[in-house]
Amino acid sequence: MSGPGGAAEALRRWAPGLVPLEEGIWTAAERSAPISYPEDGHASCRQVEDASFWFQHRNRCITQAVQAWPPRGPLVDLGGGNGYVAAGLRDAGIPVVVVEPGLEGARQARARGLSPVVCATLEEAGFCPRSLPALGFFDVIEHVEDDARLLSVARELLEDGGRLYLTVPAFGWLWAEDDVVAGHFRRYTRGALCALLRRSGFAVDFASYLFAPLPLPLWLMRAVPSRLGLRSRAEVRARQEMEHGSRGGLAASALRAMLSVEQAWLRRGGALPLGTSLMMVAHVEGR
Repeated sequence: MSGPGGAAEALRRWAPGLVPLEEGIWTAAERSAPISYPEDGHASCRQVEDASFWFQHRNRCITQAVQAWPPRGPLVDLGGGNGYVAAGLRDAGIPVVVVEPGLEGARQARARGLSPVVCATLEEAGFCPRSLPALGFFDVIEHVEDDARLLSVARELLEDGGRLYLTVPAFGWLWAEDDVVAGHFRRYTRGALCALLRRSGFAVDFASYLFAPLPLPLWLMRAVPSRLGLRSRAEVRARQEMEHGSRGGLAASALRAMLSVEQAWLRRGGALPLGTSLMMVAHVEGR
């Protein structure tokens, strides 16, 4: 499946109940599931993600992980947002289909040239059991109240040996007003997420924290002020562009240099013991 036509054909096999919504965008005939994500979240992300060190580094790490533990077919990027991750995977030669519940996000993913795009939740899309070669949950499961149920659903939709790729925010002690604004229910540790995946029927292939230089700065700049009531929702939004380094400067350049070292370590198969995000690769164990 190398082009949009092949992707659309595969999508019809995987989810025959989907109906066309707009050119290149499909949806479920019935939709009802609520999503814990701010209505303007996609617009806010789009303003910073293309120039953000955070989004760029996460994309490079995700692409490396998918290439190191490749799926046996197209990857379905669930909760794919604006299509930023999916576009990076596509540019690396990895076939990908975006599934995004929000219409605004689905349209922006389509504007990146991604096709087909599905505007629905995983359950609404109606994928056939054991049909999907791979699923990507890139900063998704923290937005779902019952994450264990979502992982169980994912396992039933993946074919035997199918891959699951995840990124999530790390460490509860980094919880801040930013998590509330983003619609998070929780942050994770490697041990807790590994245990959750195993209980859900997955075997973990790789697990590492990301953004090793950032825990202390985020604790000081976000978590502590939030606990003291000094970081409001308005301030979170006002400081977003600055904190993502999209304006450049010496500090941003130094951080990018440190993250390039981190990326090289991950490329060699190393895992990091600390970070503000967590990345995992897993696969469905024998049923």
